[in-house]
Amino acid sequence: MGYERTDIEGMAGYVYGEQPDDPTVVKLNTNENPYPPSPAVRQALHRFDADTLRRYPPATAEPLRRLVAERLGVSPEQVVVTNGGDEALRLAITTFVDPGATFGSTDPGYSLCPVLAGVLGCAIEAIPVTADWSVPGDFARRLNACGAKLACVVNPHAPSGTLVDAGTIAALAGELDGVLLVDEAYVRGHDLTALLADHDNVLLLRTLSKGYSLAGLRVGFLVGDAGLVDPVLTKTRDSYNVDAIAQALGAAAYADLDHARETWRAVRQERRRLVDERRRRTSSSPKSSAITRRRRSSTVSGNAASSCAISTHPAWRRACA
Repeated sequence: MGYERTDIEGMAGYVYGEQPDDPTVVKLNTNENPYPPSPAVRQALHRFDADTLRRYPPATAEPLRRLVAERLGVSPEQVVVTNGGDEALRLAITTFVDPGATFGSTDPGYSLCPVLAGVLGCAIEAIPVTADWSVPGDFARRLNACGAKLACVVNPHAPSGTLVDAGTIAALAGELDGVLLVDEAYVRGHDLTALLADHDNVLLLRTLSKGYSLAGLRVGFLVGDAGLVDPVLTKTRDSYNVDAIAQALGAAAYADLDHARETWRAVRQERRRLVDERRRRTSSSPKSSAITRRRRSSTVSGNAASSCAISTHPAWRRACA
């Protein structure tokens, strides 16, 4: 006899990306940064005083919180630091969606969303994207009709890479009755923080996992109106949710924007090379919706790209431009 809740027993859990142990494998399946973090991270780790681990870390990660606020031009009261972007997502659902109420998203979207919503006892309304991977024009209307308390838009969209412009996000925020969570895990150089001044229902989610090469530390944050952030910070967030080492190294990485930008440039350059080489090698292949089928393992060893599925969809080509 099991002891788990009936709804938990019947649900499917999140499927993690494969983590091969071979250090020579170039790994693409979880979109980690292939380049190491800033040298400042290594320096901060060497300076870290292990004796301080006997004490709890700063409860609100105040140094990193203020660094983020200064970079984005908002007040610290508009920022809450989280244990990666996944905790930020969980906190948003926990804080704004009543048990049994509706959580909305696009389909496809981030596959963890329905898992978290299910764990928290929420109904899920997933609205298909359009043929060009855009958010459908009736997205807000349909979510309002089912009483959605929170809607999540991944921007840039995964897996297509389609970027929703600021005007469209602003229009969605204006139309939605609930909170609009914009998951910006993949965003680089596209800033929506200016929208926060006019939309008190917009919450931006960001992470240091990918752009700052810190997936192994789990550091993220939410940014929004102080009225949205306060209950997350003071009520639903776990106590001491980000450990002392993650706070110190996260601040070091976030402060070195020049290094991060250089890795973004290198990734874009290699992405173009990968796409071009893949197309060259498959130029004689018959046309299909993808150049190759996605295999069970989405890893690439050396310069081979045989297991990377590259769509011929226009949205994917834009993402690779």
